Amino acid sequence: MPTRFLSDAQRARYGRFDGVPSRVQIARYFHLDATDQEIIDQLRGSHNRLGFALQLGIARFLGVLPTRFDDIPSVVVEAVAAQLELTTVPSLTAYAFGRPKKRHAALIRKAYGFRELADDASARFRLTRWLYTLCWSGDDRPSLLIDRATAWMLAHKILLPGISTLERLVARIRDRAHRQLWVRLSDALSDAQRQKIIALLDGEGGSLRRLDSLRAAPARRAMTELLRHFHRIDDIRAYELAPPSPETVPNALIQRLAKMARTMRPSAIAVAKEPRRTAIIAALFHTLEAVAIDDAVELFDALLADTFRDAKAARKRKRLRSLGDLDAAALTLRDLARRVITDDDDDTDLTFRAWRNAIYDELNYVTLVEAADRVDALAKPPEDKPLEELIAKWRTTYTLFSNLLARIEFEASPKGQPIKAAVDFLRGIENWAKADMDDAPTEILRGAWRKYALDTNEKVSDNKAYVFAVCEAWQGALKTRDIFVPAGMRFDDPRRGLLSGEAWQAVKPTTCRTLERSPNGETELATLADQLDQAYRRTAETFEANPAARTEIKEGKPQLVITPLDRIEETDSLRKLRVAMRTRLPKVDLSDVLLEVANRTGFAQDFTHVTERRARVDGFQTSLCAVLLAEACNIGFEPIAQASFPPLRRDRLSWISQNFIRSETITAANARIVAAHNELPIVQHWGTGDVASADGIRFSAPPTVIHAGPNPKYFKTGRGITLYNLVSDQFTGLNALVVPGTLRDSMFILALLLDQETDLEPVEIMTDAAAYSDIVFGLFWLLGYQFSPRLADIGQTRLWRIDRQADYGPLDPLARNKINVRIIIENWEDLLRLAGSLKFGHIHAGAVMRTLQVRERTTALAKALGELGKIIKSLHILRFVNDEETRRRILIQLNRQELRHSLARRVCYGERGEIRKPYRQGQEEQLGALGFTLNAIAFWNATYMQLVLDQLETEGWNVSPDYVARISPLTNRHINFLGRHAFDLPENIATGELRPLRNPNSER
Repeated sequence: MPTRFLSDAQRARYGRFDGVPSRVQIARYFHLDATDQEIIDQLRGSHNRLGFALQLGIARFLGVLPTRFDDIPSVVVEAVAAQLELTTVPSLTAYAFGRPKKRHAALIRKAYGFRELADDASARFRLTRWLYTLCWSGDDRPSLLIDRATAWMLAHKILLPGISTLERLVARIRDRAHRQLWVRLSDALSDAQRQKIIALLDGEGGSLRRLDSLRAAPARRAMTELLRHFHRIDDIRAYELAPPSPETVPNALIQRLAKMARTMRPSAIAVAKEPRRTAIIAALFHTLEAVAIDDAVELFDALLADTFRDAKAARKRKRLRSLGDLDAAALTLRDLARRVITDDDDDTDLTFRAWRNAIYDELNYVTLVEAADRVDALAKPPEDKPLEELIAKWRTTYTLFSNLLARIEFEASPKGQPIKAAVDFLRGIENWAKADMDDAPTEILRGAWRKYALDTNEKVSDNKAYVFAVCEAWQGALKTRDIFVPAGMRFDDPRRGLLSGEAWQAVKPTTCRTLERSPNGETELATLADQLDQAYRRTAETFEANPAARTEIKEGKPQLVITPLDRIEETDSLRKLRVAMRTRLPKVDLSDVLLEVANRTGFAQDFTHVTERRARVDGFQTSLCAVLLAEACNIGFEPIAQASFPPLRRDRLSWISQNFIRSETITAANARIVAAHNELPIVQHWGTGDVASADGIRFSAPPTVIHAGPNPKYFKTGRGITLYNLVSDQFTGLNALVVPGTLRDSMFILALLLDQETDLEPVEIMTDAAAYSDIVFGLFWLLGYQFSPRLADIGQTRLWRIDRQADYGPLDPLARNKINVRIIIENWEDLLRLAGSLKFGHIHAGAVMRTLQVRERTTALAKALGELGKIIKSLHILRFVNDEETRRRILIQLNRQELRHSLARRVCYGERGEIRKPYRQGQEEQLGALGFTLNAIAFWNATYMQLVLDQLETEGWNVSPDYVARISPLTNRHINFLGRHAFDLPENIATGELRPLRNPNSER
């Protein structure tokens, strides 16, 4: 049982001042009231009075009675001395080691109720029970538990014990919670299930390989792979090892143990001790079927998309081959049309029959009929479906879809019920091509599908056309989650978890306070109406004098035009600063950057084993950095592995990759680097962390990759993935997520923001124009964030008003649209309920955005959110028009993200930047390593750029803060990304020293 959880830096900060307290903290913890002054006045000597007061304040602030006084910030000492009316601050050196200090400590304990944890059994019991509850609810990260225990003891006047004592307490509580979990999972099994687990782990004949095959996700985008996967689902169900979920065990704990079980080697599970061994398999089978179902649905969805795309491509090729015949027929019919529309006065007395015969005298009747038939066969309306080409894929589609429906149950939202009815109908019949489908539900058939699938009596006449129509409707509904998989996880009902009833009423007051929103919709809308009115009037007052804004008439309608921003020219001083930075930063390999950042931040401690143990191998940090580099650069282990050096042996690197590189470990290590980066003085010139931007970077993928999608603009005829990432104004990446193809940005921005786990808390999010919608504006505002997209095509953007009678001068022609305030007020309770459910993590933002951004048959909640978003969007547009600084801030932040993407291209150079991991988890881990490496580069650069600034100041340079704000820590000319990497730091650098800067006069 490991008992040392904190890094050396964290241990050093425990119970001590970490920087200078703020004025608010000094006023709160070091203020001496009348009672304090009364006690202090009884002490003799200024050093005794000051020493007592400092001990009291530190006990309140840090939860300890200090052993030394030389590390107390001077502002604290001066603030306390001022309250004691001391003209000079006496020395406390003798006081720190004298008996008065001990007497004063005892007096503070007695007079103010401070106790030692070891002496108060009741407090120890309450703390233990509280920490155990946290562990049992899923929050059992050691560092988090220690932080919360510290806060609890401060609140209850318990003096902090030694850090080792607290670590041992947390370790015992975590161990107890884990053992309780194992016992309860094991006890929930029947005797027959226990025997099956024993046979699976201890049996002969490749039973461990059998376990591996049950866990194996699809590896290729192929029909045979999906059929194999269907058999995997059957095998999982045949084991009948899905035990009932113990009601007293939180699902989060089961999910975590199951995730560990899916990645552990079967041999490691087999040698684990009971009851842990049995519990691991029990947790695995709690979720294994759901994971397998999700894998099957995702792969079928990908293959079905390929089928429709290939059919459209085949139709296009066929049309290209038939263009000659179509041209000939079109020319014939053109001649006919010209004769029909010719204005000839001699034709006025002809009867229709005579007129038609006159046409036939000039144009052969048979030729005209053949031309019309040819056009009818070759020309297709825009909404037509490539049915003939789809039928060529009938056998594959029928085999896969029928197998899917035979194994997986689907449910539907109210909008998806017609599709579910059609799916259930197909599930209930056999031999779809020949079955009687007179009773098939036809509500889902739209447009061309009705022409192909139905006869004149509105009955299904073409079974294959009907099945393909159902497939297309099923796929579209799955994307919006109008069709969902209740037995799965990734494709589950997005509404599950939405707060309601008593649960919502219990958290409603907290939600309103946290989000600073009124529970009364009319009150909130009145405030917004006033803000919008004032924004219109401010903008109208300055509009005529605004050189960047004007209106133009296009197609008879007024449109807003914003002049692009002028480039800010670089001064000679700024150019000299850039040159100084470039020529002085040390030249290093990327491997050196990772190793040095690991030494300075200790991020290796966040990469725990899949079993949650810390690594106990020599050279672990070197091995870890090597694997991170291999993943980030997309080069594999070949350029890195060294058989003669144990930390870089291929088997060691493979072991590290399989057991330590996971999304959660990368996230934890990334948060550590972001926090360290934020503490550097130079970083504050770039931003405070209150602003972030979101955008995507695209990577192509091979045809066999499952988790990939098409987009001709970025991937031409192939497929790819998009890494949507959130970047702070300090150039650090806060969060990222991988999606197939290039789905709309607005579906993921909120998830990026709510799920990020760094110390930075951005409140304003900037994006490109393609990333916004009215719903995004409304939801961001509800959650307390400011959404600030760049309005590249502002002329197409609509302004909305609440007061139709208000006179906004030159803006009146632009503000023609009226907001439906009533629907917002009527649905205000549901809007708050949605916001609260998102804020407190009961539902996932990505799934919610899928359902809200459906244009057809939108719900009342989505309509209300859209109307609310129109208010917020109009406020943003008016601010964007009226304030050049706002436009420039957005542009600067988006340019920072582009710089980060450019660096990502340089780092991820292997395989020509093609991501070959077949499945989402592998892609997330690899691109997570890439984002982590970019943050490591930013931190390393910022560290040495601060050193350069310090050196320039000693040389007499007067560096303007405005110039520092315009340099970037993503510069990389001095970093080598190519070749073989040594992973061997000089001894002085390995022990914490910084590299010497280059001499700009001798090194270029």
